[in-house]
Amino acid sequence: MRRTRLTKPITMTAGLLAGLLFAILAVPLGAQPASGTRVGHGFGPVYDAAHEITLTGTVQEVVTRHMPGRPAGMHLFVAGPQGLVDAHVGLFLSREMKEALHTGTPVELVGVMASVRGKKYLMVRELNVGGTKVTVRNEHGFLVHSVPSAKTRDKESAKLASNGGAR
Repeated sequence: MRRTRLTKPITMTAGLLAGLLFAILAVPLGAQPASGTRVGHGFGPVYDAAHEITLTGTVQEVVTRHMPGRPAGMHLFVAGPQGLVDAHVGLFLSREMKEALHTGTPVELVGVMASVRGKKYLMVRELNVGGTKVTVRNEHGFLVHSVPSAKTRDKESAKLASNGGAR
């Protein structure tokens, strides 16, 4: 009787080890190489830098108010060789750049066409207006805050100095 008691744990341990070995061999262990282009899958539309286009045209309309179903932020309707394009330039343009954008302004836009709720938008990465180039998004498609130009900083410094400095 004592012998049967000792063989049961050994048999059970052997069965567990055999089952574990079978499970390890049944799972495929083949590693797959990462794809060349890594497309983001976060919030908002996907930005695939491999499909960037450059659009040169004239601003037909500047829309600053939010409309339901559209990406939040400023939109430029730009007429170019491809027709009228809704270009999303985001929320973070400097006041100086916003003032420079109006109907009739020639612009050059670099970005990716994306579909949001069935409508196509140019997700602008780089905006060029009158020789001033502004980065709107980084290479992964995330909006970036624009840094004031040296000209704007100099004006602000002069204003502070005339008011007795920062308080």
